[in-house]
Amino acid sequence: MTEYKPNPGVAAVLSFIFTGLGQLYNGQIKKGLWIIFLSALSIILIIFGAIFIWQTMVNFSLSIGLLVFGAFLFLVGIVLICVLGAYSISDAYNYAQRR
Repeated sequence: MTEYKPNPGVAAVLSFIFTGLGQLYNGQIKKGLWIIFLSALSIILIIFGAIFIWQTMVNFSLSIGLLVFGAFLFLVGIVLICVLGAYSISDAYNYAQRR
């Protein structure tokens, strides 16, 4: 019986399309689900950051601290999603290549 060997290119493209999907394709179910969970958390940070920034811009009476907090959440979310995306693509490709 032949062992399933994932294609590294397909794994990388799947991770590019949806972060963590390449890990699922490679059979790394736990790692893929963790990456998907962390990506969802990053998107939530981006959304909450944008909401805080928008609220501060609309209601000038709110404090500057809320604007800074919103900008911080937004930037942390953006950086985290970019790092997770790059890691997911690289990890999926390298894992499929080693198999």
